[in-house]
Amino acid sequence: MLPADPQDAEGKMRIIQELVPGKQITLAHVIGGPRPIVYKKLGLNPDVDYGNSAIGILNMSPPESAVIASDISIKTGDVYLGFVDRFSGTLIITGLLSEVNSAVDEIVRYFRDDLGYSCCEITRR
Repeated sequence: MLPADPQDAEGKMRIIQELVPGKQITLAHVIGGPRPIVYKKLGLNPDVDYGNSAIGILNMSPPESAVIASDISIKTGDVYLGFVDRFSGTLIITGLLSEVNSAVDEIVRYFRDDLGYSCCEITRR
């Protein structure tokens, strides 16, 4: 039975995070032509050509996989590493739409075909 209040005796919020072990990419999404405010709110480089720009977002486990994915992304296309977190498995890249698409495609292909990861479909908007 779950407690009615998720706070401990000191009144602090308690959060339990659970990671299911496995080799997987759970999110692979490309945002084409995002508004400048999206860049600013994410703390990304605002000095880009917003008309042809894109943001690629991936999440993977084990989380250290984000390091490999970041290496693949910069070797595949002219992209900027906006955020890489080896503890959560999150990678955010930016650049021209065609470059971000190529990088995300290659990351998913390599992890699926060469490393045997279970990969979600790449979504685009």
